[in-house]
Amino acid sequence: MAELTPLLVGVGITAASHPMGLVKVLVQVGHEPIPPKLGRNIFGRQQMQLPGLFTYIKHIKSVDGFFGLYRGFWPRLCSGLAGSLVSSQVQEHLHDRSEDEAAKNQKSKDISLQKTLIKTGKQTLARFAAILASQPFHVITVRSMVQFVGRETKYDSFFGSIKEIYNEEGILGFFTGLIPRLLGEMFSLWLANLLMYIINAYILDDEMSNVNEMRSYSMAVTGFFSNMVTYPFSLVSTVYAVNNCGLMAGQPPSMPIYANWIACWTDLSAEGQLKRGSSLFWRPYKPPKLH
Repeated sequence: MAELTPLLVGVGITAASHPMGLVKVLVQVGHEPIPPKLGRNIFGRQQMQLPGLFTYIKHIKSVDGFFGLYRGFWPRLCSGLAGSLVSSQVQEHLHDRSEDEAAKNQKSKDISLQKTLIKTGKQTLARFAAILASQPFHVITVRSMVQFVGRETKYDSFFGSIKEIYNEEGILGFFTGLIPRLLGEMFSLWLANLLMYIINAYILDDEMSNVNEMRSYSMAVTGFFSNMVTYPFSLVSTVYAVNNCGLMAGQPPSMPIYANWIACWTDLSAEGQLKRGSSLFWRPYKPPKLH
């Protein structure tokens, strides 16, 4: 039973967060079914705003019912499980127990930059392996979700989705959007770990009474900051995963047809949309640029 507990917790977290993930994907691909209206930003200033998370969830529920909030749930669950399993296996394979014993006898200031780089390199390999294993499920998840836009049914079933992608795009179709996702994860991990190294080596002191608490706060802040900086990679990965896949959300007029993910990035950057979907609560309306 103890071995099943982490699995059950993971399933529960996925189930609880899935409606938010659905809204995030729909916003990332640019689907805005509710017009903006006058509201106030976090500083109290009036501005035109797009609907927030809960308004968007209410809209989806009104169209598809409660279970409509769980479009793409099963492939997302498979994606998470596959990624976690592969990541843990790779980390176990790369793990050096002698390093643990040495770390117990070292203060954080004594941990060298070289050891930080080695540790981050191993984490990168584990994360890359996890993404490679989960990407086919991730592509199915995203496409299942964006069917909400055009009311399609091509990706309603798990095995039907596999057949659809293989017949239309071949094996490579299961890895659409892989490169920006890999790059985003790599940059996020390295940025967070190097920032933590700097904080431990030059800011925090092991003699401080609340050093462990400060270190926990620092990890949360560096993780948030690194994810924020690398968010455009996540956005481009999602958008490119649905581009020109036969769904209304992935073709004109909803979005242009992109030759590659770099073209996708360039277009979103030109439109000032590289942060689209990064916030689901305060969403200022930006009129489309005229060309």
